[in-house]
Amino acid sequence: MTLVENLKWRYATKKMNGKQVPEEKLDYILEAARYAPSSSGLQPYKILVVSDPEKLEQIKKIAFNQSQITDGSHLLVWAAWNDYSYEKIDDVMLATSRERGLPDNATEEYKKMLWSMYEPKGEAWRHNHAARQAYISFALAIAAAAEQKVDATPMEGFDNKALDELLGLEAMGLKSVVIMPIGYRDESADWLAGLKKVRTAKEDFVLRIA
Repeated sequence: MTLVENLKWRYATKKMNGKQVPEEKLDYILEAARYAPSSSGLQPYKILVVSDPEKLEQIKKIAFNQSQITDGSHLLVWAAWNDYSYEKIDDVMLATSRERGLPDNATEEYKKMLWSMYEPKGEAWRHNHAARQAYISFALAIAAAAEQKVDATPMEGFDNKALDELLGLEAMGLKSVVIMPIGYRDESADWLAGLKKVRTAKEDFVLRIA
């Protein structure tokens, strides 16, 4: 199937059947997320994979009791850096230079230029920028899940602060951004499963500027 056909197949699954996603499919989804484009290659976010039933039950309570969290196979949590810093940028670019066999100072001027742009914008802007990068990875994971015929439900409906505390994200310098249960649809119990997929008409969605 083509990418578009896979995206037509997927939907925001409301009921899952408890079946486990094979490890190789999970790894494929995570690799797609890992290889997602990222501004300056910084990848200012992490993905947490939660499968412990007790932890999932706790998360469900702070996510409006959405059943996919406990009836799915795994819960993926995108958590972005709470802030940028020159040190964080330096760590990533130094590791990149060494992986490429370049001198440690190969990106020195670029790092300084980047931080001179980011620093004046303030902490809130910097965290939001990191969160937007996480969403790019999130989108690639959704597409990869559809390719693997694994159902996935995007969720912003949860208490971010409570989830951060539950998973100890503050100590990691992270804040939760968006979560995604993955698993398999329960078509007999999911009211959305049989409905036609509807999107904005192409002529209204795509605006061509000649």
